[in-house]
Amino acid sequence: MSREPRAPFRYIAHPTPTSAEARAEKLKDPGFGRVFTDHMVTVRWSEGQGWHDAEIKARAPFQIDPASAVLHYAQEIFEGLKAYRTKDGVVLFRPERNARRFQESAERLAMPAAPESLFLGAIEEIVRIDRDWIPGGEGSLYLRPYMFANETFLGVKPASEYLFVVIASPVGAYFKGGKKAVTVWLSDHYTRAASGGTGAAKCGGNYAASLVAQAEASKQGCDQVVFLDAAEHKWVEELGGMNVFFVFDDGSMLTPPLGGTILPGVTRDSILTLARAEGRIVREERYSIDQWRADAASGRLRECFACGTAAVVSPIGKIKSSRGDFVIGEGDGGPVTDKLKARLVGVQRGEIADDHGWVRKVL
Repeated sequence: MSREPRAPFRYIAHPTPTSAEARAEKLKDPGFGRVFTDHMVTVRWSEGQGWHDAEIKARAPFQIDPASAVLHYAQEIFEGLKAYRTKDGVVLFRPERNARRFQESAERLAMPAAPESLFLGAIEEIVRIDRDWIPGGEGSLYLRPYMFANETFLGVKPASEYLFVVIASPVGAYFKGGKKAVTVWLSDHYTRAASGGTGAAKCGGNYAASLVAQAEASKQGCDQVVFLDAAEHKWVEELGGMNVFFVFDDGSMLTPPLGGTILPGVTRDSILTLARAEGRIVREERYSIDQWRADAASGRLRECFACGTAAVVSPIGKIKSSRGDFVIGEGDGGPVTDKLKARLVGVQRGEIADDHGWVRKVL
């Protein structure tokens, strides 16, 4: 298939693309979010002109004014999805959901909503032109669409100019060390989001607010942090960058409900669909930290896992907190988690039939 871009994207030739040898060396062990492909997509939006100047060009630093609105008022949103190499070509997994969530995030932050066709077109174009960067095996190409306000202006108002960008990064496993189950730190006094805030939007501010708690988790030897609600500080919400599921002794499952403070994860929604399709009862209900601790102690709670685009599905084996630690099941995951992960990954990589129309073929 040709690498020539399709309308409305204009290709600007890369002056010094990475050699095949250098690329192969980088793909041996890309890690996560450290290696980047040759190109990026940029599309501008301005008041009165709308979306314009859609380009595919060499990935390079931006030159922005010191008074760019994003630097002062944080109008910025992003998405994360992956391209997978299959035996039949290259595919995306549910990119339409990411496009819709990107629109919802934009609306919450008073930014222009990118049309789904523009979002999907930009994603597909960078995959097509940088296809040689997609790792084989268990690797994938992580795609990062994002948008920020770049009007030169100091004043608290929605900006009149924005830049939509897509970059790509070949990735391996999200968690280092190949651990089967992760350990999570319960944050005692930090919260991720509050009712009426931006918890359901995928914006950088949410993640910035979680970093001090994540640093605390790291000091405690934990892989991730889990947050409670802001109002009562008793209900489990989500991890720093992932949704959470609980699996009980009767085979049923539970995940905290969406309500404006939790990110509506694409992987979360996929797990709900797959679990219900195999006949499991899955409840979207509030779950307190005290109940979590009690159910783990009694054995009622058998498994727990986190899920998201980057980490896919990761078993949670142990919770650490200032009130004492507790272990879930045997501390190493379990059969339900393993089965759901295998099913999800199988669909994503074209190894299992896609019964829900989730896979979008690019090449």
